[in-house]
Amino acid sequence: MQAITVQDRDAGVAGLTLSELPPPHAAENDVIVEVHAAGFTPGELDWPATWTDRAGRDRTPSVPGHELSGVVTELGYGTTGLTVGQRVFGLADWARNGSLAQYTAVEARNLAPLPADVDHITAAALPISGLTAWQALFDHAHLTTGQTVLIHGAAGGVGSLAVQMAREAGARVIGTGRASGRQTARDLGADAFVDLENEKLEEVGEVDVVLDVIGGEILERSAAVVRPGGTLVTIAEPVTVHPRGGRGVFFVVEPDRTRLADLAQRVRAGRLKPIVGEVRPLAEAASAFAPAQRVHGKTIIRVADN
Repeated sequence: MQAITVQDRDAGVAGLTLSELPPPHAAENDVIVEVHAAGFTPGELDWPATWTDRAGRDRTPSVPGHELSGVVTELGYGTTGLTVGQRVFGLADWARNGSLAQYTAVEARNLAPLPADVDHITAAALPISGLTAWQALFDHAHLTTGQTVLIHGAAGGVGSLAVQMAREAGARVIGTGRASGRQTARDLGADAFVDLENEKLEEVGEVDVVLDVIGGEILERSAAVVRPGGTLVTIAEPVTVHPRGGRGVFFVVEPDRTRLADLAQRVRAGRLKPIVGEVRPLAEAASAFAPAQRVHGKTIIRVADN
C-alpha cells in the first residue's frame, strides 16, 4: 500500500516521503480501515509518539496523521460494535502508524459510525478539532448557558467548532485571532472579536472561560481576564500563570466514540460545520505540512478517489 512515512527526526517536513508499505495487521480489538480521507496536525512531527511506541522503542518508518474517515475492511479478534463494509471516522492511536496511508489499523473503540449523508472529507476534519473543542468547553471548563467564553483562534480548526458549540449552548462568545478571521468568527456566531495583532486582549473585560490554542505570551496574558471561579483551558502547553481565584487546565484530547457520533449528528442537522480549506491527494501530503502560504481552514488529504 502507499503511505506517507517519516524516518529522520532531524529532517522535519523534508523527511516526509510517499512510500510503499505492507498492509497493517489487525491486532485484538482492532479494525483495518480503508482510508478515504485523512487529517493531520502540522506539529505532530515534534511529538515523541511519532517516533517511538508506548515502550519508548523506535518505530520508524512511521506514518503520521491521526484523523481519518473510511470503510472497515477487516475485524481483529474480539472486535465488537463495527462490521466489515461500515463507514467510520475517528482517531488513530498517537503511538501507532496513522492515517496518511491507504489502510490503517485502529482500535475499534476510537471509531464511530459515519452516516451515509456525511462525506468523508467533512468527517476527517471532525475528530481532533471537534473532540478538543467539546472536551475543553464542557468536560474541563464546564461552560453553561449565560456565561462568557473567550476563544482564541476562533476561525481555526478547533476554535471555529468551539464558537459554534458555545453559541448553541447559550454562552456569549468572544473570538480572537488575526484580522482576516474576524468575519469568519462573526459568521459562526461570535458576539465580538479581538484582533490580537492590533487590539488589546485585556480590554475584553472578565470572562468565565478562556479556550487557548496558541500558548506562550497569549496564554499567560489570558489568565488576567478570567474572573474568580473561572477556568483557563489550553491545549498548547502546561499552564504556568493561573487565573486569580480560578483554574488553569492543560489537556490532550481523548478518543470518545459516543461524542464522535454526536458530532456527526450535529453536522447532519446543520448545527455544526467544520471549515475545510485545501483538499490534497496523498502524494501532496508532504507539502501540505508546510504550505507556501497560509491556508484558511483545515487541510484534508484525499486518500481514495471514491
